Amino acid sequence: MFGRLLPVIAGLAICAAALGATAGGPGDPPPPERLPDLDQELPWGLVVTGDRGRGYRLGFASAVRNVGRGPLIVAGRRPRAATPEMTASQLIERKGAPIRVVEDVGRLRYVRSPDHEHWHLLRFDRYELRRPGRSAALVRDRKTGFCLGDRYQVRGRRVPEPVYTSRCGLEATGLLELTEGISVGYGDDYKANLEGQSLRLTGLRGGRYLLVHRVNANRALRESDYSNNAASLLIRLRWRDGRPSVRVLESCPGRAACGRVP
Repeated sequence: MFGRLLPVIAGLAICAAALGATAGGPGDPPPPERLPDLDQELPWGLVVTGDRGRGYRLGFASAVRNVGRGPLIVAGRRPRAATPEMTASQLIERKGAPIRVVEDVGRLRYVRSPDHEHWHLLRFDRYELRRPGRSAALVRDRKTGFCLGDRYQVRGRRVPEPVYTSRCGLEATGLLELTEGISVGYGDDYKANLEGQSLRLTGLRGGRYLLVHRVNANRALRESDYSNNAASLLIRLRWRDGRPSVRVLESCPGRAACGRVP
């Protein structure tokens, strides 16, 4: 259904007709919105790769799940094929009313990589290494973006069949419109070292660091709750004979900082 909304993102009246819904009067309260709630899961699957010549990196898997009342729906559009990026809008379901369109929440770009190519939503999830007790990042990710979808089911929740299962315009460089998202009760995950799922270790001293994952860092996407947008691991980095090793000291779901470890 939502794919049919793309050509009319700018016309809410047409959306209302398509959905068979009518808005209230000017004095009525706004209709309740079914907002997503993006829950950042803990990093896992840590692995050190590389060598002295190329440098060493810390790879990790990541995942974001939607535990809200409504789906995350991202609709991208561009006026012509010569425009390199699509402008992303968020489509928000509302009870008894047309879908609300929040414009300019991000960008989508066609990305080519050795293992696949498709349209990516940029900066959806961010990764960094920093010292405990410090807010400044020492190393930031160079992730190429995200093809959002219903990739796995949240445990303990009964949900309908997945909706967002596309490959985000695989090999379709000429697309002018694209819809991707995460349904309620589903999550989107990425394996370690896949398209930027890693951070540089070379140049860092041995010691304790925080590996922080944060979804929707700029809060451009509307959510019902932003308090669970970060998760972190307290890790210890050691160097022996010029080679690094990493050990997890503490896991902190729902927080960008871990407590002190003796």
